[in-house]
Amino acid sequence: MSGLITSLNSGDADFTHQLDALLARGGEADLEVEATVSGIIDEVRRRGDEALIEFTCQFDQLDISDAAALELPPQRLRSALDQLEPELRSAIEASAARIKAYHEYQKQESWHYEEEDGTLLGQQVTPIERVGLYVPGGKAAYPSSVLMTAIPAVVAGVSELVMVVPTPGGELNQAVLAAASLSGVDRVFTVGGAQAIAALAYGTKTLPRVDKIVGPGNIYVATAKRQVFGQVGIDMIAGPSEIVVICDQTADPEWVAMDLFAQAEHDERAQSIVITPVPELAGEIRCAIANLLPEMERREIIATALSNQGAIIEVSSMDEAVRVSDRIAPEHLELMVDQPLQLAREIRNAGALFVGKFSAESLGDYCAGPNHVLPTAGTARFSSPLGVYDFQTRSSLIMCSEQGADHLGRVASKVARAEQLTAHARSAELRIKRNNSDER
Repeated sequence: MSGLITSLNSGDADFTHQLDALLARGGEADLEVEATVSGIIDEVRRRGDEALIEFTCQFDQLDISDAAALELPPQRLRSALDQLEPELRSAIEASAARIKAYHEYQKQESWHYEEEDGTLLGQQVTPIERVGLYVPGGKAAYPSSVLMTAIPAVVAGVSELVMVVPTPGGELNQAVLAAASLSGVDRVFTVGGAQAIAALAYGTKTLPRVDKIVGPGNIYVATAKRQVFGQVGIDMIAGPSEIVVICDQTADPEWVAMDLFAQAEHDERAQSIVITPVPELAGEIRCAIANLLPEMERREIIATALSNQGAIIEVSSMDEAVRVSDRIAPEHLELMVDQPLQLAREIRNAGALFVGKFSAESLGDYCAGPNHVLPTAGTARFSSPLGVYDFQTRSSLIMCSEQGADHLGRVASKVARAEQLTAHARSAELRIKRNNSDER
């Protein structure tokens, strides 16, 4: 069992190649999936509700003849909340309150300033009108995903939230519906997969077209989001879950092992990586993995994920640990070290930082407050967690005074004529004040 997880050493001559191979994880496009998704999107776009019914019957084994049956009445959501087991309801309400409190800090407001000549410049911040929320179903149901996508949208002031969730065999998850009711979701449709993404992007008679789609899903959902981007906005293309744990001699190997398991149990493609400058700790973590794995309920999934995508990377120093982590740019980064906050300041690329040994990544998944919809597959180099700002648009505001138009018109005229865009120049010149001696 000690060989379950790959061992890498940054001192090896081919370390960079080994790391690149570890991170690849089959990220290349699946042409068969692309073609299947493209066909589904085209059918929904052309045939609307008719195609939506067919695909829902095919993929979710739901025997329906009217697309209106896909929408759940509001009282059904409220009933799910009212009937939820009290302790679970209390936990979901506590999570929702913390998520809302955190995201209130992210809300952006419009602003402007006035120049000496009276010209007003600024930025107008406006909530998106209608947003689609994709919530996974099938193998697992995630009320936490409802909270993490809906609450920031509500804080931003989105006018209407439309949620889609697959219900294979007609099975409804009460916690998911309760979270939708609690979060302020307006409409819920029991449809999933690429067909749900297509319906949200183009609209059908039953399911309204939205302006942006957010939320994680399987490879078909991710591919569909990629294909409809431009028709609608999307949050990100989410890949398999991942974690990196940087740890030193102060870390408890069993805590490290369990945090690796927490990511690996998502699915067989999840990635769990340890980076440490302490060789002895690396060995202790391997032993902890071997000892703890047999008692895990999802041990087969964990074992496959660790074997195929997991690694313990030994480095020469904590500085090198930071460099390797930044190269990975992980979705989740735990810092189990002696001075975690100090080390956190040195990190450049990570979706979410869990600072100190008590900050388990699993707390961030549910109730810490920050969003758990995070950039994966190295995209933390240029992307950020889902937040209120993803549900607001920003418009530049320009209001020129007569004096300002005179000054700016002269500047714009020169630049426009240098670019040989004479209509631009003449448009600006019409606003220039003329003296009697000026040629007209």
